Order: sequence, then structure tokens, then C-alpha cells
Amino acid sequence: MQDFFFYLKLGWSHIIAFDALDHQLFILALVAVYAMKDLKKILILVTAFTIGHSLTLALSVLDLVRFPSNWVEFLIPVTISITAIGNILMFKNTEKLMKLNYFLALIFGLIHGMGFANSARMMIAREQNIFAPLLGFNIGLELGQIAIVLLILGFEFILFKYFKLNKKYWLIAVSSVALIFSLSMVLNRIPFS
Repeated sequence: MQDFFFYLKLGWSHIIAFDALDHQLFILALVAVYAMKDLKKILILVTAFTIGHSLTLALSVLDLVRFPSNWVEFLIPVTISITAIGNILMFKNTEKLMKLNYFLALIFGLIHGMGFANSARMMIAREQNIFAPLLGFNIGLELGQIAIVLLILGFEFILFKYFKLNKKYWLIAVSSVALIFSLSMVLNRIPFS
């Protein structure tokens, strides 16, 4: 049980840590189209991301899949850029964008899962039973994502209710910020150098 809680804290910090800006930006870009009333949809979205993340992590820990870390570190901000661009281009059709985000969360979760895969393989491979560590990590990851989502939704709520900010302006502004930061990361992580 001690291992479970160790990995739960590790999953939590994987998303909440100050150096997890890429994961946080991705979550921000994904949920920017939603509001507090969409909480059920958001939980499904976050779970889709966790499923993709978990699948890659499990395959990596079992040493069935390996990807060069420099490519993974490059692809993670690419996923943020694609999500942000989609938000900007589709801001007039939020229903369609919400449906697209479920797919993006699952597929891009696979890529984000590879970002932690190499470290996880070394730590969890020593365990005789990988179920408890993977379960703990993924629950911690899910809880961390939900915490970030609740912070975003709380901030949105204040902006919409008290400052009367238009939802479309919020979506474009947040997506533009995510795009700028992610493009900077993309340029800094090009694997060809």
C-alpha cells in the first residue's frame, strides 16, 4: 500500500509541479471551451486523456513500446499547439470543438504518456507487480488534472460572472497564450539539432 501512495503522489506532482507547464497548458487549451455547467463533459475529457496517458505508460513499463525522449519532448508542445489552433479556428462552433476535444485528449494523451514513460519504466520495472504503481500514478494524475480544471473553471466563473467576459474572447485569448508558449517550446525542443 505504501508503493500505491508513493506513485499516487508522483502522478499528482507530474501534473501539478511548476515544471509541468506543458501538461498544464494542454489541459488549459482543452478545457478553455467549457464552462462550469459542462463539468460532466470535462470529467469525461480528462478521463480520456488519462486513458491515453495510462495506456502508453503501461506499454512502456512492460517494455512493449519505446520512443526516443527527444521526439516525445518535441511532440508534447506540438499537441498543445494543435489544440490551441483548433480552438482559434473553431471558436464559432463550440459544440463541434467539444466533440473534437474528446478525440484529441485520448490521442494526445498517448503522446503525453510517453513523456513520463522512460522514468516510469526504470522505477516501476523494479516492482514485482506493476498494477498498484500504475493505478496509484494514474489516480494521482487524474486528481491533479481535476484540480487544475477546477482552478481554470473557478477563474472562468469569476471572469464571466463578475467581469462579463465573453466566452469566445476567453477561448481565443487563452488559446493564443497557449499557442505562443507551446510554439516557443516546439522551437526549443526541435530534435534535429
